Amino acid sequence: MREEMKPVHEDDSMPFFCGSDNRCFNECCRDLNQALTPYDILRLKNNLGIESAVFLRRYTSRHSGPESGLPVVGFKPNPATGHTCPFVTGAGCAVYPDRPASCRMYPVARAISRSRATGEIQEYFALIEEDHCKGFGKNTGKTVRQWLDTQAVDSHNFHNDKLMALISLKNSMMPGTLEGSQADLVYLGLYDLDTFRHQIFHQDLLARFCVPQSVSETIRTSDEALLDVGLQWVQNQLFGRDMHWG
Repeated sequence: MREEMKPVHEDDSMPFFCGSDNRCFNECCRDLNQALTPYDILRLKNNLGIESAVFLRRYTSRHSGPESGLPVVGFKPNPATGHTCPFVTGAGCAVYPDRPASCRMYPVARAISRSRATGEIQEYFALIEEDHCKGFGKNTGKTVRQWLDTQAVDSHNFHNDKLMALISLKNSMMPGTLEGSQADLVYLGLYDLDTFRHQIFHQDLLARFCVPQSVSETIRTSDEALLDVGLQWVQNQLFGRDMHWG
C-alpha cells in the first residue's frame, strides 16, 4: 500500500472530505495497527459503559513502544476480519463521539515538540495520502486548522500531550524497555484507571501521599482528574518525582 506524508501548515487549504458517500467509506478502519493513548481508552470504555479492565482484556493487546520503551496498548490483531477495528459497522463508527485521536485527525498526522526554556508546545502537521483513501481533491473551503476543529480533537491533544514529560523522563533516566513490575505500574496508572481507582480507595495505594480531601473527592468520579494523578504517580514511582496537588 502506498503511503505518503506531505508536510502542511495549519493555515494551508485542506482539500479533503470524508463521508458515507465516499466509495472508500470505512476502508481506513481496516488493516489497522493502531496504538491507543490512555485518554483514548478512557473515552472508549466510558462510551461502552464498561470498566477499564474489561475493555483492555476484551479489545486490546499490550506491547512495548519501540522508541519510548513504555507499555503501549493497541487493538487486538484479528486476521479473520482483515484487522478491522472492532467498532466499525456498515453504517460507520459505532463509538464515533468517543473515537480515538488518530481516527479524528486522519488523514492529518500531528507531531509536537516542547521548548525546554518556555515549555511551549510547537505543532507540526502532515497529510497522509494512501491508495485506499478517495477523500482528497474535494474543496471544503477549510484550512487544516479549521478542519481539525470540526473533529473535536483538542481535548485529546490536551491530555495526550501530557505524556511528553513522562516519555522525556523515561528516555533520559531509564533508557531501554521497561519490564516486569515497572511496566505493570505504568499500565495500571495510565490505562487501567478503574482498577487504579479501586486500589486508591480500597487498598490505600496513595495513603503515604496525604492526598487533599478535595482531590480525593474529585478523582472518585472524574476519570480525567484520575489520569492526571496516575501520570504523577507513575513519575513518582519510577523517578522519585514529588506529587503536586494543584
